[in-house]
Amino acid sequence: MNFDLEKTVRLRKSVRTYENRPLEKTDKDKVDACILEILAEDEPFPADISIRLLEAAPGTDTEKLGTYGVIRGAKDFLCVTVKDTESAMEAVGYRFEKLVLYATAMGLGTCWLAGTFNREQFSDALRLETDDIFPIVCPIGYPLQKQTLISSVFRKVGKSDQRKEWSELFFENEFGSPLTTEAAGEYAFPLEMMRLAPSAANRQPWRIVHKDGVFHFYREENPKSKYPYDLQRLDVGIGACHFHLAAGERALAGTFTKLSNTGIDAPSDAKYLFSWLAG
Repeated sequence: MNFDLEKTVRLRKSVRTYENRPLEKTDKDKVDACILEILAEDEPFPADISIRLLEAAPGTDTEKLGTYGVIRGAKDFLCVTVKDTESAMEAVGYRFEKLVLYATAMGLGTCWLAGTFNREQFSDALRLETDDIFPIVCPIGYPLQKQTLISSVFRKVGKSDQRKEWSELFFENEFGSPLTTEAAGEYAFPLEMMRLAPSAANRQPWRIVHKDGVFHFYREENPKSKYPYDLQRLDVGIGACHFHLAAGERALAGTFTKLSNTGIDAPSDAKYLFSWLAG
């Protein structure tokens, strides 16, 4: 999976309207190979994940295939399931975002669906085990050049083209003390790639506190969330993927680990998840 990370991150957007045709075999083979590579890698968040590429049966009305009319024209879907473990949501976000970025680099369109799909319809096709978590479905295909009105509405309502400022996301030593790009130094690039990462309703729930050379990752809780899973943790996994890939691209070695004590006084709505130890 070799691609220009920054270019791909800036190109990626949620595509809801597709050409009315399935993936060509060459593209499908590339996606399948990428899935196998991702699942075989030693990832920082251990979890038993399955990613499957499913093609809708001929004659299927994919506008009604469990997506409530949000997705149009797509004939292929990526479905993600995972066993329920402590780091399951972070693992899904981290691994699946790798696949989404690869698909973007191939010129394919994707769209993370967490709340706007019918799990029962897709579950029947996947023959899920009872303890499987099924947090994500994602159409994949060739973007239609002219997106529909519903796509435009979703982008506007979801503020898809907006991102929070650094001062709202990244802090130095303690919450409330913004981390500057100058103070971030060589890590300014990984943090900027994380800032540009997608998230449910574009909430960007990740918060990072840089202290004594360590980056501590938190998630901002959303008490109003109606999703069946903790999508804030999934979002942080997506952000961590961007951070990690960007660090690797700049040869910044390090590991994600969970510490027993960060020494940081966090607000009540910020939950500590893990830290990045450089070196």
